[in-house]
Amino acid sequence: MLLLLVRHGTTPLTGTRLTGRLPGVHLSEEGIRQAKGAAERLGGLPIKAVYASPLERCIETAEPIASRHGLEIRPLEAMAEVDYGEWAGRSFKQLNRLKGWSELHARPADFRFPGGESIREAQTRAVGATQLLLKAHPNQAIVVVSHADLIRLTMAAYLGMGIDLYQRVIVGVASVSAVVLGDRVPRVVRLSDTGSLEELAERLTPAAQPGGPRPAAGPAGAKPARPAGQRSARA
Repeated sequence: MLLLLVRHGTTPLTGTRLTGRLPGVHLSEEGIRQAKGAAERLGGLPIKAVYASPLERCIETAEPIASRHGLEIRPLEAMAEVDYGEWAGRSFKQLNRLKGWSELHARPADFRFPGGESIREAQTRAVGATQLLLKAHPNQAIVVVSHADLIRLTMAAYLGMGIDLYQRVIVGVASVSAVVLGDRVPRVVRLSDTGSLEELAERLTPAAQPGGPRPAAGPAGAKPARPAGQRSARA
């Protein structure tokens, strides 16, 4: 399976606040343009399913991708943003003053957000979700629209990096990170890519031919499908 992890586009809070699971955070005009650009770059791939974190900014980023391929968006709770607990919505300026913020960056593997989940728990659920997707979509290319930290933690796991090193991975807005799963060992073929994906398209063309595998039902934990264009009612 070719897993294509797409970070959502820019929002009005990107770079200023730890957005987390706050409700009502939508893409900015620039974010909408970025989402359309990602859909264009992914347009040549034989994508068979589009999943997304149920948070609005991810659903909105997934819409043009799903529409381009005639697919429905499948919200997947397991790929929602890290639960930052009491820190959600706070500005980075405020967070920089906290002792816990320094502890997070020094020893993230052992860190738990106040009132939220730990970094290790977030990575475990993200990797677990991708393994369920592998079982549901063997020999297919699928898209999962998620968040920077979830993608960083997932890619760090498949790169064989310890959790304490995951912050070395940078994931840009509307970027594509890709990993091939199920072929003996995970093979990372893209990381935070915002350029052409034509090479991947050439490699995957045979999978798009008639008679290839049919899309499978989503994994456990995936919510009922929502047609592209319909926003999530919650964060």
